[in-house]
Amino acid sequence: MTNIEIGLLSFPVLLAMIFLRAPIGLAMLVCGVGGMWIVTGSPNIILSKFKTETFTTFSSYSLSIIPIFLLMGHLAGLGGMSRALFKAAEAWLGHRKGGTAMAAVGACAGFGSICGSSLATAATMAQVALPELKRAGYSGGLSTAALAAGGTLGILIPPSVVLVIYATLTEQNIAKMFLAAFIPGILAAVGYMLVINLYVRLHPGAAGSRPRLPYGARFRALRDVWPVLAIFTVVVGGIYTGIFNPTEGASVGALGTGLLAWASGGLDWPRLRAALMATASGTAMIFFIVLGASFFNAFLALTQVPQTISAWVVAQGFGPWVVLAIILAIYLILGCLMDSLSMILLTIPIFFPVMQSLDFGLSPEHMAIWFGVLVLIVVEVGLITPPVGLNLFIINAMDRETPIRETYGAVMYFVASDLMRVILLAAVPGISLFLLP
Repeated sequence: MTNIEIGLLSFPVLLAMIFLRAPIGLAMLVCGVGGMWIVTGSPNIILSKFKTETFTTFSSYSLSIIPIFLLMGHLAGLGGMSRALFKAAEAWLGHRKGGTAMAAVGACAGFGSICGSSLATAATMAQVALPELKRAGYSGGLSTAALAAGGTLGILIPPSVVLVIYATLTEQNIAKMFLAAFIPGILAAVGYMLVINLYVRLHPGAAGSRPRLPYGARFRALRDVWPVLAIFTVVVGGIYTGIFNPTEGASVGALGTGLLAWASGGLDWPRLRAALMATASGTAMIFFIVLGASFFNAFLALTQVPQTISAWVVAQGFGPWVVLAIILAIYLILGCLMDSLSMILLTIPIFFPVMQSLDFGLSPEHMAIWFGVLVLIVVEVGLITPPVGLNLFIINAMDRETPIRETYGAVMYFVASDLMRVILLAAVPGISLFLLP
């Protein structure tokens, strides 16, 4: 059996381990170590790789931004920022048909601007918005689907953990990646609100309404979201203006969020300890997946699978847009089976060289950034696509009264919105690249 065949065989083995409920990080690590042993026949190379790769992964300055953003999200929840965002959005939209669900999406977008995790955004906002949606007479399907979809804005609106991973893998500027994702993130939030408007027209009984608040009450509600605006402005504005790099900006944001949470009375020593433990647990999970992916990708590099696939695609004479469509379709399929981080780590080392070999009329840097935004969006779709859809499971676990099939039925409207947005951003790269210098 040739090295290429061994490399290709590793994919069904990896998927089989995932179907058997093996943790994705462990599955990639086992396949990588086992494959390297078969190809090299030397355990010494693997032991050396463990020594160097483990240190390189866990001491990476670029990846140090991840635990800081996770901590910032936890502290923001303790500081009551999620509740303030939802109340402000509801004050302006709640009187409309479907307005409370739209407010939940808007609050998710706001919370995503200070939290780089989709799962954290979905879980935090569900605690605040689910009771209000039920109280306002919204159906379980629409409530859970809107929050699951809104949660995906946590990885699309900067800062984003997944964008940091992509930028690290492809050696792109993190600040530019954040900038390119900003307009697509706004489009996503607007698209979800339009979906809610359409859904309640097609299913009038799925949504209730609230009395219209006077403008004085609306502006008082807006006053309470100033901490979120301040942190977003300091962090993102500081990064874009070059005052500090992304890791420094995340540190400033985490410190500011913590101080605001303490000042509001939401942060004490037990809660701080719980936030630190949750951050450590989330970071450990992410870093273990990164470590497993690094071994698996090193094994694939030994077998020359990425280079062979890239050369094969070029030899077939497929147009660049056909190749892009195939890659995005593969991501949509994988999204039904895997989590977002695993998909990025597993596929980018294979697909990115293929994209580099094609001509889309863009500079190499702009092509890499544009492709990263497209990948981020289709990965985001995977978070709400049955049967896996991690966001769906998280929200549904917090609303035991709603059968998962109702959530599945309602969320497909949001998936359709995502697919239309993918087509738009693929056809018009300038939307993602508009803000870049």
